[in-house]
Amino acid sequence: MATRLARTPAAAALAVLALGVTLPATGCWRKGAASAQQDERPTTLRVRNQGFLDVNVYAVRGSQRVRLGTVTGNSTQVLRIPSFLMNGITPLRFIADPIGNQRTPTSDEIVVTPGDEVQIYIPPA
Repeated sequence: MATRLARTPAAAALAVLALGVTLPATGCWRKGAASAQQDERPTTLRVRNQGFLDVNVYAVRGSQRVRLGTVTGNSTQVLRIPSFLMNGITPLRFIADPIGNQRTPTSDEIVVTPGDEVQIYIPPA
């Protein structure tokens, strides 16, 4: 399956770094404008699927699992995380369920703030 964890130290480091949260930079000079912009920005998940198989991507909060979309093989896609999942700073896990395979990789728990862009990397098989 194309979504197994990387075995080499360099590939493992790349996969771990790819699961990090990209914090948005704000250049606003007024406090009110900065918080208004943060509320308007969508919270997103950038999925880089270097595997052959398409994957259904889910966000998991506690026992709630919500489908975000499908990412085709060998592509990158940005999926929107629904606002009803976000409650301030929210710990989420992400599942990349490959279509046509039984293995379902799950990310570690990642703390996400509204307006963040989370990035995950699915390595080739």
